[in-house]
Amino acid sequence: MIRRIFKILLTAWLISLLPVVLYKWINPPFTMIQWSQRELHTYDGEWIDVENMPDHFELAALAGEDQQFFNHSGFDFKAISNAVKHNAQGKRIRGGSTISQQTAKNVFCWEGRSYLRKAIEAYYTLWIELIWGKKRILEVYLNVIEMGRGAFGIDEAAHYYYNKSGKELSRSQSIAIISMLPCPRTCGKNHPLARRRQYLIDVAMRKYGLKLEY
Repeated sequence: MIRRIFKILLTAWLISLLPVVLYKWINPPFTMIQWSQRELHTYDGEWIDVENMPDHFELAALAGEDQQFFNHSGFDFKAISNAVKHNAQGKRIRGGSTISQQTAKNVFCWEGRSYLRKAIEAYYTLWIELIWGKKRILEVYLNVIEMGRGAFGIDEAAHYYYNKSGKELSRSQSIAIISMLPCPRTCGKNHPLARRRQYLIDVAMRKYGLKLEY
């Protein structure tokens, strides 16, 4: 009986890891979050390899979403602690998720807040850090994250906001798109939150420099 349970658990574990291994080499065809927004998902964009993305777009994402991306192993516990303290004061909800966590959530999970979803997100965060590495995580993130109402990834966002390829985005356009990530369905480029984030991202990018540590 114990042996049978062990085999079942081992099989389930291997099945759970299969998409992680496959997606290291194969681009995810769609995500559960994209599927949930399929009625709004009307923009066709191409997958852009990280080598072909503008450096300033990658840097804007790092500056705006996860400045410690290259220094952590999937979780920024200081950011999580600060978010918990901030939220406990009854202020606007602030997330402490890293780019790795956001990638795991978007590729392997569904929308909504629950302990089960957070546990699955944490599980896959550990494995993509181990199997994919930072370069692949950032590439997948920038191609699947929702960046506008029904627009997912750098290329769809570039067409949505500027009617151009993601490869052609300028520095200011990159900052504008990344500034809307906390509220892609409701924030526009001129939303007060986006405007403030554009300034903060610009300052952080200058401080961060042009160092992409792959």
